Amino acid sequence: MAGLMQKLDMRQGQSLVMTPQLQQAIKLLQLSNIELAEFVEGELERNPLLERDDSGESAESQREEGQGEPRELELAAPSADANDSIDADVDMMHGDDSKSDLSGVDGVESGAAMGAGSVSGHTSGGSRGPASEDYDAIANSSRDISLADHLHEQLSMATGDPVDRLIGAHLIDLADDDGYMRSDLDEISAQLGVERARVEAVLDLTQTFDPAGVMARDLPECLALQLKDKDRLDPAMATLLDNLERLAKHDYVALKSLCGVDSEDLDEMISEIRALTPKPGHAFGSDSTRAVEPDVFIRQSPDGSWQVELNSETLPRVLVNNSYFNEISAVAKSETDKTFITECSQNASWLVKSLDQRARTILKVASEIVRQQDMFLAHGVAYLRPLNLKTVADAIGMHESTVSRVTSNKYVATARGMFELKYFFTSAIPSAGGGEAHSAEAVRHRIKLMIGQESADGVLSDDSLVEQLRDEGIEIARRTVAKYREALNIPSSVQRRRMLKRAG
Repeated sequence: MAGLMQKLDMRQGQSLVMTPQLQQAIKLLQLSNIELAEFVEGELERNPLLERDDSGESAESQREEGQGEPRELELAAPSADANDSIDADVDMMHGDDSKSDLSGVDGVESGAAMGAGSVSGHTSGGSRGPASEDYDAIANSSRDISLADHLHEQLSMATGDPVDRLIGAHLIDLADDDGYMRSDLDEISAQLGVERARVEAVLDLTQTFDPAGVMARDLPECLALQLKDKDRLDPAMATLLDNLERLAKHDYVALKSLCGVDSEDLDEMISEIRALTPKPGHAFGSDSTRAVEPDVFIRQSPDGSWQVELNSETLPRVLVNNSYFNEISAVAKSETDKTFITECSQNASWLVKSLDQRARTILKVASEIVRQQDMFLAHGVAYLRPLNLKTVADAIGMHESTVSRVTSNKYVATARGMFELKYFFTSAIPSAGGGEAHSAEAVRHRIKLMIGQESADGVLSDDSLVEQLRDEGIEIARRTVAKYREALNIPSSVQRRRMLKRAG
């Protein structure tokens, strides 16, 4: 039996360590612009070396001095330069953890001038001190929940169809502080590239949300929705709502005649109306506190190309005050004071670099999404292409997890409305001819259009839908068509035939 012995080996290996700085950088990627501003406010309070840039210096003047990049990013091919690759999950990990380069530099160095990816010259700082405790931007916000937040939550539970969610989100964002959706439906349908009937159907869905009366287009409809919720919308009450101007003039004689009721019934009806809420949105936070703000703007240039720009209005501008760092470093006596000052400078430097990398990463991801979904932006929801995280990540040289974090809770404003970046990721349906695959949402949209054009003598079975879709180059199984039809709440062909015959 061999004897036991001790042995000392040296092995070289690589491993990822989630440093506090890396955790912070990843966290910043997930924050929306509004949440980021709240986070930076907390850092400004904690760190005496970090200050807000209120100079009002424009990005254009920075470019003239060679400090920063254009505010808008043209959709050109991604750079192959390794120095331009900004996968925060990896680049942050391998950043310089040495002491900050702030020492010995006079004045206030330019910080995260949060335009469209401004450049910071800082190196990353060392380990964070007590100020590195997690800052929950939502939990630390005193903001009341807004009406839009409340409605978006209900929308996510009310429908699983991406097209309907897109339409519903757009309608909700158009609602005013009173809770009314006063925009023209024809304009909305043209803007989104969908038929008016579908917009009306989604509006009807949102009008069932809490609070009762929300998403109405005018006062009579708002009151009618509340009465319907109470099961009190009978023909007499509907007539009274159609004649609210007479009620305002106290023309009770005409109202009794129109509604076919006596004085006692009319008094009860009027009392019911007075008990309703004419502005249901006032129970929530005002529009000024709405959490959903665009993080990115997408605009079309005269030559037809697309430009991507960060929403600088909601992004903070922060600087590192090196003069103050030098001043207090010179008078610091104890090791505790020196350690605190060093950590503050390192943390400030790291935050500036993290903000710059966040801006660049968002721009890269958003630009690639726009490049992939340009037909959707140009022609509407029927042209949505299949897209997944890996496709975008491979195209821009980042990790899928980085792309996922960047698209989380981020909204993009386009000529077709404001959408969450995650909406643009969708599954694919193969092409019958071996060509480009089709978006699942676009196929669902096509199925609904085909069924919507049916007549009583020409109802399409699921097999017929499969044949027509294959004729259009879409390879799809019958069970998939049935699944999509059921997800759209469309009855079977037998039920639709009966309904059309009864309607005829």
